[in-house]
Amino acid sequence: MVFVVEIICAILLVCLLFVIRLYVVVKTGPNCRHGTKGPVAVLVVAGSGGHTTEILRLMECLSAVYTPRHYVIADTDMMSEEKISTFESSKRHSDSEPQVLCNGPGTCVPLCVGGLLLGILGMKKVLIVYVESICRVQTLSLTGKILYPISDYFFVQWSCLRDKYPKSIFFGRIV
Repeated sequence: MVFVVEIICAILLVCLLFVIRLYVVVKTGPNCRHGTKGPVAVLVVAGSGGHTTEILRLMECLSAVYTPRHYVIADTDMMSEEKISTFESSKRHSDSEPQVLCNGPGTCVPLCVGGLLLGILGMKKVLIVYVESICRVQTLSLTGKILYPISDYFFVQWSCLRDKYPKSIFFGRIV
């Protein structure tokens, strides 16, 4: 009986430590030194169709500091692969700090959670930047609702969304 109580206490302690670490990683916000000491590596999650078009328009506006860029696309999404290859054909890459940039496809959720876990485990702080799709005017997408609490920067493109989600950043139309 005593052994079972000890096991339960150990499990509760580990869970408590995990929750505390999660709180610290999420609440400390972005690391302000990102981008100030050289390039920032970006993991770009491209969804099919409109998501790829929006993310590439956003990538065109980023400075050369955001290199190298790594892309995640579906195996069956040949159109996005072709667009990204064309876009990247003239770009140069270097070593840098990690960042995840995504704009709505559900495939970005596991990657963002993975980046968050790297921070929780103390391995590396991964900056998570989420840009809500321009078509989301009144409510967030499901992906946006999931990533809102854990993203370091959460951009919306409509002021009514900024009013509903105070952590969000509104610059108007981005893409």
